[in-house]
Amino acid sequence: MAFPFLDVVVGSMILMYIFETYLDLRQHSALKLPTLPKTLEGVISQEKFEKSRAYRLERSHFHFVCELVRILMDLAILFFKVLPWFWKKSGHFVALVGLNEENEILHTLAFLAGVLIWLEITSLPFSLYSIFVIEARHGFNKRTIWLFFSDRSKGICLSVILVPPIVSAAILIIKKGGAYSVIYLWVLTLILSLVMMTIYPILIAPLFHKFTPLPEGQLREKIETLASSLKFPLKKLFVVDGSRRSSHSNAYMYGFFNNKRIVLYDTLIQQCENDDEIVAVIAHELGHWKRNHIVYSLIANQICALLYIGGYTLVRHWSSLFQSFGFHTRPLIIALIIFQYAITPIQNLVYFAGNLVSRAFEYQADAFAKKLGYASSIRASLVRLQEENLAAMNIDPWYSAYHYTHPTLVERLAAIGKMDKEECT
Repeated sequence: MAFPFLDVVVGSMILMYIFETYLDLRQHSALKLPTLPKTLEGVISQEKFEKSRAYRLERSHFHFVCELVRILMDLAILFFKVLPWFWKKSGHFVALVGLNEENEILHTLAFLAGVLIWLEITSLPFSLYSIFVIEARHGFNKRTIWLFFSDRSKGICLSVILVPPIVSAAILIIKKGGAYSVIYLWVLTLILSLVMMTIYPILIAPLFHKFTPLPEGQLREKIETLASSLKFPLKKLFVVDGSRRSSHSNAYMYGFFNNKRIVLYDTLIQQCENDDEIVAVIAHELGHWKRNHIVYSLIANQICALLYIGGYTLVRHWSSLFQSFGFHTRPLIIALIIFQYAITPIQNLVYFAGNLVSRAFEYQADAFAKKLGYASSIRASLVRLQEENLAAMNIDPWYSAYHYTHPTLVERLAAIGKMDKEECT
C-alpha cells in the first residue's frame, strides 16, 4: 500500500492553519484592548493609540480573510489535482508554439509563466484593497493607481528577465551534476544571493525608488562622524523617496567589504524630531554591523539553503510521492513545489528559531547604540517610529514570540531601562 503523502501534507497544512489562526485570534483580542499597556502610558499619546488600534484591527480583519482564501485555494489545488492538469496544459502550449514539449526546461518555463499569470491575477484584488483602501484610509498610501501598476509591470519584467536563466541553470545542474548536484546547486544559490545583494540596491531598487545623496549639513556630518569613529567604511549616504509610495519609514545599509552605503527614507527624516533621533537609528544599524549580525545571518541562511537543497534532491526520486499528487512523471519543478508543501511545518519551526535569534540581535544593537551615548535618542526614536507607523501597542506574547523579528516596544524600552539601572549600581 502506497504511503498517503497527499493526505499527510493536507493534514499538516490544516493543522498549521488552525494553529496560526489561534495565534491571530489571540493577537486580535490584544488589539481590541481599549487602553495602553501601563509602561506606555504617558509615553504614547492617546490619539496615536486610538489611530494605531483602528489601523491594526482593520489589518487584522483583512489578514483573516487573506489567510482563509489562501488555505482554501491551496487545498483546492491539491484536492482537484490542479498541478498535474496545469503541467500537462503547459506542455501542450509548448507544442502548440512549435517547440519540443519533452524539453524539460521549455516545459518548466511555460509552466512558471502560467503560474506567474495566475499569481498576479489572484493577488491583484487583495493588493489593491490593502493599498488603496486600508493604507489610504489610515493615511499611509501615497501611490497613484498608475504608479501601482507601473511597479507591478516592472516586477513582472524583472521576473521574465531573471527567472529563465536561473531556472535553466538549476535544471541543467540537477540533470548533469550527478552525485555532486547538491553542492553545485548550493553554490549556484550562494552566487545568486551574493549577486542579488550586490546588484539589487544598485540596479533594481532605483527602478522603483529615487536615490539622492543626503545634502550637506549637520545630519550628514553627524552620521559621517559616527561612521568614522567606528571605522565603518561609509562610501555613500542616500535618501530614498519612500514618501512617494507610503508614509511608513525605514533605514538600512548595504554593500560588501569597504564599499558600505547607508540609505535613509525621507519619511524617517520627516518624522524624527531632531537629528540625534535619526543618528540613533543609524547607530542601531551600525550595531548590527559591528556585532557581525549580517555575517551570522548570511551563514545561517546558507546552511538552511544547503539542507533545503539536500532534502529536495532526496525526495525528487520518490515515484510514490509524485503519484500521490497525481503525477506519472517526475518533473523537477513539481518536485520542488511538493517538497515546499511538505516541509512547511519544519520551515515554520526554523522561522521561529530565526526570530528568537533576530530579537536577540535587536537587543544587542539597541545596547550598542546606548553605549555610544544615544540612550535618550534611541528611546525617543523607537517611540516616534512606533507612533508614526501606527504599530501595535498591545501585543500578545505568544503571537510576538512566533511572528516578530523585533522585540516589542515595551520589551525594548524595558531592556534599555534595565541597562540604565545596571550602570547605576
